[in-house]
Amino acid sequence: MTARPLTRRAALALALALPGLAALAPAQAQSPAAPAAGAPTGGGWRHGLSLLGEPKYPAGFTHFDYADPDAPKGGLLRLGSQGSFDNFNLVVAGVKGDLEGQIPLIYDTLLAQAQDEPSTYYGLLAEAVRPADDLGSVVYRLRPEARWHDGKPVTADDVVFSFEVLKENSPQYSAYYHNVTKAEATGPHEVRFTFSETGNRELPQIVGQFPILPKHWWQGKDASGRPRNPTETTLEIPLGSGPYRLARFDAGRSVAYERVPDYWGRDLPVNRGANNFDTLRDEYFRDATVLIEAFKADQFDWRTENIARNWATAYDGFPAVREGRIVKEEFPQAGLGIMQAFTLNLRRKKFADERVRRAFNLAFDFEEMNRTLFYGLYKRVDSYFFGTELASSGLPEGRERAILESVKDKVPASVFTTPYRNPVNGNAEAVRANLREAVRLFQEAGYEIRGNQMVEKATGQPFTVEFLGYDNSAERIVLPYRAALERIGLKVSLRVVDPAQYQNLARSFDFDALALSSWPESLSPGNEQRDFWGSAAADRPGSRNLPGIKDPGVDALIDKVIYAGDREELVAATRALDRVLLARNYVVPQWSSNVSRTLRWNRFGHPAVLPKYGASGFPTTWWYDQGLAAKTGAAR
Repeated sequence: MTARPLTRRAALALALALPGLAALAPAQAQSPAAPAAGAPTGGGWRHGLSLLGEPKYPAGFTHFDYADPDAPKGGLLRLGSQGSFDNFNLVVAGVKGDLEGQIPLIYDTLLAQAQDEPSTYYGLLAEAVRPADDLGSVVYRLRPEARWHDGKPVTADDVVFSFEVLKENSPQYSAYYHNVTKAEATGPHEVRFTFSETGNRELPQIVGQFPILPKHWWQGKDASGRPRNPTETTLEIPLGSGPYRLARFDAGRSVAYERVPDYWGRDLPVNRGANNFDTLRDEYFRDATVLIEAFKADQFDWRTENIARNWATAYDGFPAVREGRIVKEEFPQAGLGIMQAFTLNLRRKKFADERVRRAFNLAFDFEEMNRTLFYGLYKRVDSYFFGTELASSGLPEGRERAILESVKDKVPASVFTTPYRNPVNGNAEAVRANLREAVRLFQEAGYEIRGNQMVEKATGQPFTVEFLGYDNSAERIVLPYRAALERIGLKVSLRVVDPAQYQNLARSFDFDALALSSWPESLSPGNEQRDFWGSAAADRPGSRNLPGIKDPGVDALIDKVIYAGDREELVAATRALDRVLLARNYVVPQWSSNVSRTLRWNRFGHPAVLPKYGASGFPTTWWYDQGLAAKTGAAR
């Protein structure tokens, strides 16, 4: 298993649906700092914002290089999802009900992300943006032609309403926009956002990411005359402004979206060559096995395969694959780093000792698991920014070492002398040696083996650990690990619960260990690191600091990342942060891959150039290919 590539917007949508799996994050207040060099400061109105440096595309550009402006429009794309849904209101997503995952399609945001440059956004609802010189505020100017699907204009009041209702009612948005103290309309088409700090290069940009909701619709009444309530779940079809509208649905089973032919923004540079399918349909399946069989039966068109065993064995004997009617293809994930891990809950006394956590890593035989379960398709994660230039390696040098020296009293001395390495298992001799070392570390931490059980010396209490999972695939990864841990006297169990219960337990930090957690990382990390690893987030329900890290050195280095003045400093600060997180053994790293593994029924075309940081770019810039569809056969 591995995480699929996510943009920041998509990652936030996933966080709202199931925050135990992947998410974005908040920013916490810090002392003011000078604006970062190369950050989007002053100088008048801008057509786009880049966190460091200037945007690639100049004002007046016509389309992204990875989009074909002449792409044909039409056809049906069917997607498959596991689970169900009972909610179209993203305001309360992750708090109440199961959100239908494609709902963000109907809403526009102020900015749109480019997929061929790191952390750069261009105007969508906003035609221009003007950050203050000290980055203490930002003004967005809306396009006067922007319209809701009912023909009414998108106004500054809609933006203010959306910000306030999301921040007030959604824990995720409340945390993410913690440092945004006020949104105010300064004219019919202008909105100013004011921040609680200056010098934070991300804040002017991230306020362009939230979905803009129609104030007049939410403050109106439904068909039965009942006032709408943004704090409640609903299956009423919502009003949007985006390229698609929700057309029809079968509650909990399927949803169909139709392209809006007179969509107000269809000719904008960020949209040319995008949103090419006439209809997008999302089909829901309760079981992962049924989901695979439904794909084989041509019940939906595209599948991202996150299970190595399935990729290696579940499709190659299938006739449609041999005949080329189903295409298996890997796409590079150049724009995504990741930490995927077993997460130990440091809030529980038994995991507070770093030696115990390292012992858990020593007992994990990734090499054997990769050979027997994953068909050799994965690599061991050895960085919180695995797969990117941000990952630390060797010993710190140059700027990175200088940053670490500046917080020397807060970080472990080993970061200057000992490169981080995961234990290597894979054969009987290595396994025995690592388990012996694990026992020794437990003994140093106050435990001993009595009658084949690891117990606390002072109390005689056995060391127990319960792993929590959200589907049956957890059994395949936890059971071999359990066998190794039991060899050193631990009592290990696994509890698999449904996704909703898993979400609630993870949000409230009510677990010993999570069988699988992942933190996707962009190429320009920033404020989200406070929610991932910062002390202030450790005890805040719903945060992504699932391990419960409270570390002054980590906090100090997160600030170094956020206030980096140029790309070189950002890379150095991120590597320093990575090095300290690894040295503390906060999690047991698992595995990942630098490719996205996909299968599709061969009915679709795509531009000659794919986005450098967006994997395949599917489905945004793809299209229905009538010629391929004729050869593949009609969808069933």
